[in-house]
Amino acid sequence: MVNFENNIKKLYSMMDKCTICPRKCGVNRNYGQRGFCKVSDKIFVASCNTHFGEEPPISSKKGSGTIFFSGCTLGCVFCQNYPISQFCNGKETNVENLVKMMLDLQNRSAHNINFVTPTHYSAQIVKSVYIARKKGLMLPILYNCSGYEDIETLKLLEGTVDIYLPDIKYSNNEIAFKYSGIKNYVEINQVALKEMKKQVGDLIVDANGVAQRGLIVRHLVLPGNIENSKKALDFVIKELSKDTFVSLMAQYHTAHKSNKFRELSRSLKKEEYEDVTNYLKDLNLENGWVQDL
Repeated sequence: MVNFENNIKKLYSMMDKCTICPRKCGVNRNYGQRGFCKVSDKIFVASCNTHFGEEPPISSKKGSGTIFFSGCTLGCVFCQNYPISQFCNGKETNVENLVKMMLDLQNRSAHNINFVTPTHYSAQIVKSVYIARKKGLMLPILYNCSGYEDIETLKLLEGTVDIYLPDIKYSNNEIAFKYSGIKNYVEINQVALKEMKKQVGDLIVDANGVAQRGLIVRHLVLPGNIENSKKALDFVIKELSKDTFVSLMAQYHTAHKSNKFRELSRSLKKEEYEDVTNYLKDLNLENGWVQDL
């Protein structure tokens, strides 16, 4: 039986010398100090709306109830949402308003509550979901994250999160350091994904094909980094499950600081993406989504 009140207390205490994410900045966010994520204990939301551009089981016909948080625990040079993640564009809000947002999205018939870039707000999320469920929230909670997650934080999310939607950005730490300034992304990411799988299992959908619970792994194919993609898929089938749902994304475009890197200063080539999608098929990862280029 999950003790949500205890989990909330532990998560907030972790912000005293912040260890919410693997960077473990050690700043006192509860006292107003800002971590690498660019926020203290305040909540900043960039947008709240139904979104129809997610994977089919998430958006389906009525849309995903998406709440985009500002700030980020990573600093990827190619971030497609950098005004939100890196410049922290958004409006300050609080737990009470976050509860209202969720209930409003439910009233608008959204299929789920989709928290985007949620890691640094884990304490506030668990608290707001706990309150919202007492007020009638019935929708699945989706944790849409970078995959750079602290294992202790994840354990305190168990029972709150129904669907995990993490990235596997990298399968090579040299590339992770080059593009995101993180030396141990691969180890952290792989442990995190295993914990997510342990908590929620493979994806479960209802009679209409709408996601209710489980794990969906995302991977953005980067130009000039095809082996990185293939090794990421190797991890999925070897360490998670051949039944894991994988979303192979092709929407890379040069953004933020990516033009400083020759290989990232161009669009993804069709043959590069097809190389990776063919590899996915060769691995017999049948539950995969690919995009048209």
